[in-house]
Order: sequence, then C-alpha cells, then structure tokens
Amino acid sequence: MPEQRVLEIGAGRDRSVPGAVTVDRVVATGPDVVHDLDVTPWPFRDGEFDFVRCKDVIEHVADVTKTLEEIHRVLAQGGRVEIVTPHYSCANSWTDPTHRHHLGYFSFDYFTGQNQWDFYTGARFTLTERHLRFYGRYKNRHWAWLANRWPHFYEEHLAWIAPAWYIRVVLTVVK
Repeated sequence: MPEQRVLEIGAGRDRSVPGAVTVDRVVATGPDVVHDLDVTPWPFRDGEFDFVRCKDVIEHVADVTKTLEEIHRVLAQGGRVEIVTPHYSCANSWTDPTHRHHLGYFSFDYFTGQNQWDFYTGARFTLTERHLRFYGRYKNRHWAWLANRWPHFYEEHLAWIAPAWYIRVVLTVVK
C-alpha cells in the first residue's frame, strides 16, 4: 500500500505528521511551501493529497467556503480532512484578535449536501467524525457527554454556561 500523501495547512511550527508537506504564509515557521491560504488556487495539483490536516487554521482564513473548496480540490477522491477549531463558546475563540470566524458543531454540515443552506458551494464531503472537546477532561466529562449526545440542545441552551474548548471534525471528500 502506498504511503499516504499528507498536507498540513497553516502548520505554524507544529510538525505532528512526519513526512507531511507543510504550508504557511509565515516564513519564520519554516514551512515546505510559503503561501497565503487566502490566495487561490493553492500551489498544489488537483487530487495531490490523501489527507489534509487543518488544526487551528480555519478560524483565521478570510473565507471558510473558499478554503474548503481548495481542500476539496487538492484531496484525492476518498481523501480526508481533519479540522480542529475553537468552539464559538470558547473564550479563546473571541480573545484571539486574529480569529475571523467562530464556528459551531453544525458549521461543516453546509458542505455535506444534507443542509438546507448548502447551496453556497458544490464542494461535497461526508461527515466522518465530529466531537466537541472540553477543557479539563475529567471535571467536564459530563458536559462533554451531554454536548455530544444532544448537540442542538447544548448549543441552544448550555454553550454559554459550560463552554466547549474546541471542535474536531473529519470530513471525507466526495467527487
């Protein structure tokens, strides 16, 4: 089986996937490719990667839809993207002045073809995994269980009482 081709976008100094191609606009972080993710198309071929890691990036880009479209383009059929971003109820989502977007549990449903408002893009993914994480796993394990069991109820009634830390979503590309 051939080795998986991995792209880490907005990698910063994080090199958690050995052998991954890293891209960042900040030269000082030492990426393999220096590129601003807001400038499209990205300097990669269609279907070049099997996996894209997008950790603490999506909240910084100018256009989430355009970024997901580029991820869709550079992923091969069946490729996956892992997105990790602060939940909108997390203080850090609002404290960091470079954050442009504050996302929730259902934000990525707009790319699955299963949402009534999904007509903004033709880029389609299958939702493979989705989980809300809470700071201090032990002390917040009950909140995490409740939020992931009943996410609509959590976001409508409890998110500002028991803020989540971040969202982890894995999407599989459909072409």
